[in-house]
Amino acid sequence: MTDHPRAWIRLPSGAALDLINPSPDAWTDQDLALRLARTYRWGGESIWPWPLSVAQHSLLVLALRRQWAEEAGEPLSPDAQRAELLHDAEEGFLGFDCISPLKRVLGEPFRIVGDRLMQAIAVRYRLPAWTPDTHAMHKRADSIAAATEAVRCTGWSEREVREVLGITHPVLAEDPLQALYGGTAWEPWASDVAAARFLDALRRLDT
Repeated sequence: MTDHPRAWIRLPSGAALDLINPSPDAWTDQDLALRLARTYRWGGESIWPWPLSVAQHSLLVLALRRQWAEEAGEPLSPDAQRAELLHDAEEGFLGFDCISPLKRVLGEPFRIVGDRLMQAIAVRYRLPAWTPDTHAMHKRADSIAAATEAVRCTGWSEREVREVLGITHPVLAEDPLQALYGGTAWEPWASDVAAARFLDALRRLDT
């Protein structure tokens, strides 16, 4: 074992990223969008032709937070919107959406790798630190998205979501992303579509 371990991955642009010691300038925005569009939630299980990507999930969480903020008469700042859009961005580089119970089993080394990646992402995109209030609102949106995805995209029943997955948040009836992009409610997008939509949202916010 070396004193300075490395774990390099190749990116779509041809660049290389060291997962253990990530540099904030090691990837392009397109790299991130494509990797998130090719990283699937729920272990890749789906009742649709495509699994649900982390890219699409991230846009759903952002849409919910924007909706609630507008209803409250306090629209989200671009910084806050970037934080919502990129809340799972490290998963695109890991190529793995790890559920919280498994993260606890994998332990501290896995947490450290994920935290280092998120630190690099936070520097690159100037992400604000969560406050207790913004984190609570984010977790609510993330959990509602998860409960809804489990039923609408993956095939869990609402009872199983509560009793097996332990998620007590409600399952949405209407798909906020359908209002923005059209298509069929709750249908996972093909990876090229998810990447393009994520990249467009990121570029609009990262100006």
